[in-house]
Amino acid sequence: MSTPETPQNPGPDETAQTFAEEPPGSGVPAVAFDDRTRKSWFSRLPIISHLRQSVGLQRGMLITGLVLCGIVLICAIFAPLIAPYGFNQLGTSEGNFGSKLPPGGTHIWGTTVGGYDVFSRVVWGAQTAVAVIVVAVVMSIFAGVILGLISGYIGGWLDRILVVVADAVYAFPTLLLALVMSIAISGGQSSAWGGIAAAAFSITVVFIPQYFRVVRAETLRLKAEPFVESAIVLGASKTRIISKHIFRNATRTLPLIFTLNSSEAILTLAGLGFLGFGIEPTSASEWGYDLNKALPDVTSGVWWTAVFPGLAIVLTVLGITLVGESMNDLNDPRLRVRRKAKLKNTKSAEVTA
Repeated sequence: MSTPETPQNPGPDETAQTFAEEPPGSGVPAVAFDDRTRKSWFSRLPIISHLRQSVGLQRGMLITGLVLCGIVLICAIFAPLIAPYGFNQLGTSEGNFGSKLPPGGTHIWGTTVGGYDVFSRVVWGAQTAVAVIVVAVVMSIFAGVILGLISGYIGGWLDRILVVVADAVYAFPTLLLALVMSIAISGGQSSAWGGIAAAAFSITVVFIPQYFRVVRAETLRLKAEPFVESAIVLGASKTRIISKHIFRNATRTLPLIFTLNSSEAILTLAGLGFLGFGIEPTSASEWGYDLNKALPDVTSGVWWTAVFPGLAIVLTVLGITLVGESMNDLNDPRLRVRRKAKLKNTKSAEVTA
């Protein structure tokens, strides 16, 4: 009977897998084997694994952020069911909505000066916000990861050029670039997809250097590891080494960067709308545009047209920021060990008492 061959100089992921698959009684502690085998793929997902590790205030912050983000996602997905009216609806068969109606009755958050229902505009605005986050961050991750892997592994003159270009692009202000892109794409008169594309492309260009730097630094470190050198000796191609051995280990911190950049994407879209370069109300609902139109109302005592869109922006950014900061703390081994030690001491004190 032939014995299975063990890989030479396995990578970090392969090492962990080999360690986990050692049968009990082979010198590996049974506790380590049981803990590894009991964890399903679901428990190893970024958010789920952070919930399992968090305790105390850190868990409260993470749960609060997840609840706020979940509310925004629910509003974006089920907007046609949640919103009583359309985002550009000015009336029903019974007649037109009134202008600047206070909250209450059929309009729980009142109406705007143009006669739009505030609650419906806020709910439909979640769709626009989520669309910008998905388009902008996914595009920037795709481009930044590829460029970072190629630059870090190949090096040479290509690496120097990409680093200089990334540093130059990173110096551009996000909002200023968004204004230029909005004018170039739609002449400042943005349709639904025109406004989303203007914000998404500008954010993509600015976010690419962030992902590029992180992935490039990890690639430079990983290509000197023994498992990569072993793959080179065995004759593996550069494409296989980058995609098979380096990619998985160089992109572990991307969920954290994703959460931090998503909040900036929301603020950029709101800034475009507030400056008058956002999405027209007849094309889609956008919180920044509603804030811009609500400015004259505040001085006359009509507060609801500005408060609710503003709260939507603040709570969305707060939720994403809480999730990102919690993940950042939990990814720090020093903070994680300190929290575990504190929890262990608390349990020991309870047992002693």
